[in-house]
Amino acid sequence: MNYLSADNISKSFGERWLFKNLNFGLSQGQRVALVGVNGSGKTTLLNVLAGKLPPDEGSVSVRKEVTIGFLGQNPEFDEELTVQQTIFGGQGEVLDTIRDYEVAISHPDTSAEVMQRLMERMDELQAWDFEIKVKQILSKLGIHDLEKQIKHLSGGQRKRVAMARVLIEEPSMLILDEPTNHLDLDTIEWLEGLLSTQNTTLLMVTHDRYFLDKVANEIAELDNGELYTYKGNYSYFVEKKASREEMAAAETEKARNLMRKELDWIRRQPKARGTKAKYRVDAFEELKEKAAKKVSGPQLELSVKTTRQGGKIIEVDHISKSFGEKKIVDDFSYVFKKKDRIGVVGPNGAGKSTFLNMLTGKLQPDSGTIDAGQTTVFGYYTQDELTFKEDQRVIDIVKEIAEVVEMANGEVITASQFLQHFQFAPPQQYTFVSKLSGGEKRRLQLLRVLIKNPNFLILDEPTNDLDIITLNILEDFLLNFGGCLLMVSHDRYFMDRLVEHLFVFEGEGKIRNFPGNYTDYREWLKEQEKVVQEIKPAAPVVEQRQEKPEGKRKPTYQEKKEFEELEKEMPRLEARKAELIETMNAGTTTDHAQLNAWAKELEQLNEKLEEKEMRWLELSEIM
Repeated sequence: MNYLSADNISKSFGERWLFKNLNFGLSQGQRVALVGVNGSGKTTLLNVLAGKLPPDEGSVSVRKEVTIGFLGQNPEFDEELTVQQTIFGGQGEVLDTIRDYEVAISHPDTSAEVMQRLMERMDELQAWDFEIKVKQILSKLGIHDLEKQIKHLSGGQRKRVAMARVLIEEPSMLILDEPTNHLDLDTIEWLEGLLSTQNTTLLMVTHDRYFLDKVANEIAELDNGELYTYKGNYSYFVEKKASREEMAAAETEKARNLMRKELDWIRRQPKARGTKAKYRVDAFEELKEKAAKKVSGPQLELSVKTTRQGGKIIEVDHISKSFGEKKIVDDFSYVFKKKDRIGVVGPNGAGKSTFLNMLTGKLQPDSGTIDAGQTTVFGYYTQDELTFKEDQRVIDIVKEIAEVVEMANGEVITASQFLQHFQFAPPQQYTFVSKLSGGEKRRLQLLRVLIKNPNFLILDEPTNDLDIITLNILEDFLLNFGGCLLMVSHDRYFMDRLVEHLFVFEGEGKIRNFPGNYTDYREWLKEQEKVVQEIKPAAPVVEQRQEKPEGKRKPTYQEKKEFEELEKEMPRLEARKAELIETMNAGTTTDHAQLNAWAKELEQLNEKLEEKEMRWLELSEIM
């Protein structure tokens, strides 16, 4: 069943056509990933297909009963509304009833009559299962304060609120622009499962190659205003794209050779146009257009001189940091070594960016010291948006840092030449920065970091809004980068290629130094979960963990006592959990307040057990 059709649509900005006479269709169950270089028009195409932007030519039609859920790059809301009003406002009777029920149970002064009426209405609408789903979505996306006003949210929080609203609405078709931006790794994996297991109809722009491979069953590439579709995953697309470009290059070269002959014929004919064969003149014009086609864009080459690094890089000695009651870092030490390649992972709000800011001196720890070597030159790529004046052009932004740049081979080039390495052609260098796409601005930010010749690169979510082609070349550069690399990224493919060990933010200020990349870490977690479920004695766990020891020491008296208490307490918690599950499954009561209380207790028990089990594992290593 065809859900959406676009016929001969065109869109331009000024004199530049992003796409012209483009046709596209989306049928039930299709999950299409739209790829292409930054500035090629992907976001504009999504907006046109979603009805947010009219095409200059052509038409877009959506099947009558089909509803579209749209997630834009920068969602817009009524700033005065609360999160709850934004997510649930005017979304149908079921959602309105769930909203009223949630408000009622959160206020202790709600009367029994009101609660009874709402529970009866929940029964009538069969809304209980849907309410569970709503709670899961809000929990997974880290949305807890529903009374907070939109105007007080960060950009990442706004994106998650918009995602929650789209998923809760359950539309027939989803159009998502960079859905994984601002999500932590656990949430991305949950969303991946949600979108790939349901009969979802989806069109999305994403640079996350693991996400793309798992969710999409078709890839559409927007290249030089034309759309090319490929049935299959990302690996298949890369292979077929290379074949297409080889064929296109051969055709273009053939057209150029033929054009030279035709140009010679045109020049030798009399000047009066009527005396020339009209069909041949028309054919020449078509040939000229084909010969002028770009086969592929200029290659982005990242190759800058790295400042010499001395023996001392950064020494972190017993640092701690808290904000109020919340511990961000608790007694963490590490001595950075030459060519360290470290990934930083953990849930949103765990303090990853705070940690990076402390390393670079933008923020001071509450206790402990951070001592950087005299030769350490930081290059810090942050999540903050590029700041510029309205009258600044692209080349002005670069010249603020340097007029010339020294490359890795010793060659000195101008700021304009350096911009060309970053796919900013000379005409685009004099474009106002405000006219650039989100990905082009991020690319310009990266350029400003590398132009300083750093030997210690700190990258905070460098993959956001960058196209896949730029990511591939950035990866190749970082693989050959001679200095230290420390990065926060939700892109698992990017992380797996580049890092050799991880700093894992586990909560309560604890940072685990894990030897391996992200996939290694996930595999290790699965092994630990199996161990906990089987409640095995400590010895086998030590065998599994002793391959990568962080240093042996004898347990203290307090640790021995804590370990013994945990072994007594965990079975008690497990027993209470089993008792609760059995009681809830027995169906002996229809009192929803009681059921809700049991559900909350079960949730708290699971949290306690997880916390105790992690501590038990830590202590079992020492025993």
